[in-house]
Amino acid sequence: MPKARRAGGVNQLLQSLPASDRRRVLAACETVVLTRAEVIYSPGQQLRDVYFPVDGYISLVMTVDEVASLEVALIGNEGMLGVHLILGVGVSPLRAVVQGAGFALRMRSADFLRELERSSALHREIGRYACVRLAQLARMSACTRFHLVQGRLARSLLMTQDRARTDTVHVTHELLAFMLGVRRVGITKAASSLQKRGLIRYSRGDITILDRPGLKAASCGCYRADRETYEGLLGYPRPDFLPG
Repeated sequence: MPKARRAGGVNQLLQSLPASDRRRVLAACETVVLTRAEVIYSPGQQLRDVYFPVDGYISLVMTVDEVASLEVALIGNEGMLGVHLILGVGVSPLRAVVQGAGFALRMRSADFLRELERSSALHREIGRYACVRLAQLARMSACTRFHLVQGRLARSLLMTQDRARTDTVHVTHELLAFMLGVRRVGITKAASSLQKRGLIRYSRGDITILDRPGLKAASCGCYRADRETYEGLLGYPRPDFLPG
């Protein structure tokens, strides 16, 4: 993974720390480039580093029988990759794949663990974020079981837009099918329906969100529930999310 000289924006999880704690953590980080489709970690791989996305975002994917897969979490500048280190787990349980190119702050796991012991503020914020992630995983399981593809697709697009902070995202039907764990024809049908309603426009792997309030209405309730989880468990709104 190449290094980068500079990155725009901040990581909101680190931004929430007291200034002195934040300076120590940032001093131990280096800025790196996240390249779309790059696999950062595979299941069972030792976690040598943790990542705090700045303007890129990472999918956590569960692979079943080495064929089927399902995206179970999406990490942008509201969080971090490697949060389970706080639970004493030093290997990756999931596949971590860059979905949106950009920058991240990378920190050696050993330095991260030392700073966790030193900084009660960091330990508290990471612990709260871990609770958010556990709630997301549980909700994702229920969402996959009970909600229709169109609602899940709308939710996924909204989650991606929150982290990409742009109306147009590059994502193919094949990738969406892979992430949502459904057949490509199901994604095509759902996307066509959203497009006919004037909510999105897609062309050659680019999806543009035309009507965010309408897409929210088409989404399953899990999108709003996820946002409320951030505010409830972390105690304040996550400023990385787009309004509404």
